[in-house]
Amino acid sequence: MNRVGIGYDVHPFEEGRRLVLGGVEIPHSRGLKGHSDADVLCHAVADAVLGALGLPDIGYYFPPSDASIEGICSLKILEKCAALAAEKGFSIENIDSTLIAEEPRVMKHAPAMKQQMSAALGIAPDQVGIKATTNERMGFIGRGEGIAAMAVASISK
Repeated sequence: MNRVGIGYDVHPFEEGRRLVLGGVEIPHSRGLKGHSDADVLCHAVADAVLGALGLPDIGYYFPPSDASIEGICSLKILEKCAALAAEKGFSIENIDSTLIAEEPRVMKHAPAMKQQMSAALGIAPDQVGIKATTNERMGFIGRGEGIAAMAVASISK
């Protein structure tokens, strides 16, 4: 049995926070606003895996109202998703993802992001695809107000 899930996430920039994408701290003047470390890439991947499993989104498992998980590393969220997949007898076959941002340029960090995310998901780095694009200066992303990410997860039993 093969299944596919999609995920999407977006976070606005916020002064005074560090920028974490794919489990890697990226040098930048601003970070992303969120209850966790606001790792938009990991969040999109998590929702893709959860969707493929037919489960609720990450807000169900990691609600922003839960003070005990404030600032949680989003790699922990991916670890939980991988554990849920294993509990249901599924293997994660591959992840494909796209970051959408005007700034900063992130592709030089993609190998490190692949290492971090694949380790959290229990898969090989070559099973994780990461791409980046801009929004051609259109909309809130184009104005540099935040970053979005999309992801697709393929799982099998």
